[in-house]
Amino acid sequence: MRILFLESHPMWIHGLPNGFKDLGHEVKVSGPLTDENFGKLISDFNPDLMISMGWGPENDSCYEQDRLYKFVKPSGVPHIYWATEDPTHTLTFTIPFLKRVKPDFIFTICSFRVEEYEHMGMQAAHMDFGFHPKVHFPCQADSRFQCNLGVVANAYPNKLTQYPNHFRHSSLKTLIKPLIKSNIQVDFWGTYWDQMQKHLETEIPLEWQHGYLHYTIANKVYSAANIVIGLQNHQTQLTQRTYEILGSGGFLLTQETEEVRRLFNPGEDLIVSSSPKETIDLVQYYLNHPEARDKVRSTGLKNVQKHSYKERAAYMINTLQSEGIL
Repeated sequence: MRILFLESHPMWIHGLPNGFKDLGHEVKVSGPLTDENFGKLISDFNPDLMISMGWGPENDSCYEQDRLYKFVKPSGVPHIYWATEDPTHTLTFTIPFLKRVKPDFIFTICSFRVEEYEHMGMQAAHMDFGFHPKVHFPCQADSRFQCNLGVVANAYPNKLTQYPNHFRHSSLKTLIKPLIKSNIQVDFWGTYWDQMQKHLETEIPLEWQHGYLHYTIANKVYSAANIVIGLQNHQTQLTQRTYEILGSGGFLLTQETEEVRRLFNPGEDLIVSSSPKETIDLVQYYLNHPEARDKVRSTGLKNVQKHSYKERAAYMINTLQSEGIL
């Protein structure tokens, strides 16, 4: 098939599109969309399927969403939307997007939103994040990123204030706050960690903060850090970085949740903490036992392979065929 991704954001164009390429499909990523290039893009490529996803520059505002509907709907080509902002932004973004753009099928990373969309008269299915081995793979340790404890994530202080009951608060208090308060150095790659004093009740030293890191080189941190701390945003689903860290051969310390335990084996694929004290104990133990870290790294890398975007793309196609979209 010819598959057109209506997307330009680095976080999205290097994952699922590559999974479809791995299956032998002809894939084109649109890049920035305009009123001038959109129609020609569709007519020239003549896609069999169009996919948009997430919350990014090609669907951010009502204007972009109206443009998607204006050019995609008349083409008659099935349009699939992957709702990667669920469940936090289901009401504020996903549902308004669906009502404006009217895609033919919705995949969501949040399993309990499927029934809600079906009640709205839309065809929907659950599909989780994954990783792609051309972007997230083990690499030789780069001295620029070597550290004992590393975090690759944006801080989102404003969203944490907006959503005081968000599970990310729990993850921060379990995984990061005890380390900072104990003056155990954590190296941060990402934005706005200098604005987190309110949420962590302590300041992160500026020399521990390294700013924005491009998505395509995050695996350099995952490969070089002795321990990578991966925050979780929900108890019922995993963050994309969970798969990406493991796919990069990273030694992952994350929050203990039922979903983590359902998909992976703590102590074998990764390690989990359920309290600030446990975080300190785990960090101290594994920093002093490199052979134990290496064993977990190896097992995690092996067991995450079934979550590649090639597998996700195959699942998406099978679902669309069984649902009569393709």
